[in-house]
Amino acid sequence: MTTTTTLERRRGTARKAALALAVAAALAIAGFTALGAVFDYPQILKRPTEEILALYRAHQAAIRLWFAALAIGSALLGPAGVWLGRLAGGTLGRWIAGTGIAAAAVQVIGLQRWVFLVPAIARDALDPAQRAAAEARFEFLHNLLGRVIGETIGYALTATFTILVAVALAGTVLPRWLAVAGQAAAGLIATGVLAPVLGIATLTNFAGYVLWCAWLLALAWLLIRRTTVSASRESGEPPASAATTAPRPGRGRRPADR
Repeated sequence: MTTTTTLERRRGTARKAALALAVAAALAIAGFTALGAVFDYPQILKRPTEEILALYRAHQAAIRLWFAALAIGSALLGPAGVWLGRLAGGTLGRWIAGTGIAAAAVQVIGLQRWVFLVPAIARDALDPAQRAAAEARFEFLHNLLGRVIGETIGYALTATFTILVAVALAGTVLPRWLAVAGQAAAGLIATGVLAPVLGIATLTNFAGYVLWCAWLLALAWLLIRRTTVSASRESGEPPASAATTAPRPGRGRRPADR
């Protein structure tokens, strides 16, 4: 009974981790795609502050919505890290939980400014008497919450989290090649730290996030598949994949055996 209960808890933990990872990846893909279309994000961040705020005002409702979606997706790394940490167990599991929570926190801190702080700044910038102060406030928040906390620290923590998960699950949930793909995505994401001094790092960081989202979806699918196969074996029923490859009745038997 104890063994069965423990296995069921692990399956439940794996399912919750898979759901969190899948939703996080889906929101990241949808958010970056939509913001790229309506806000020219992230290239817009290289333009003068006046242009950024003008374009923000023109599409404020949609921009706030999709930055909120990105923030929610980032926040899901916290519970996903806790659940993955439980699956990994031990010291490595605690590190996965801790870095997942930290990565979620700093990214939410960085992204929330577009939802809660920038609207007032964009409005104040329309007033000639307040424009200079509003733009200075935007640039301060952009550098502190965006570049330092959300991006530089966020890139480092996300990369660390991904490497820890890839190492912990390699050879069990993750095939070796997919574990290596996760580590490669982490390395590309980490290059974003160099973006202020190395222009190409913006492209490598973006490529890393594209690969990372695909990797999260693959990991989520493998977690679900693993729990499904485990449950089928426990119940004595073959998983769907095994059922499709099972020999048909009568095939390979001698007439006397029928």
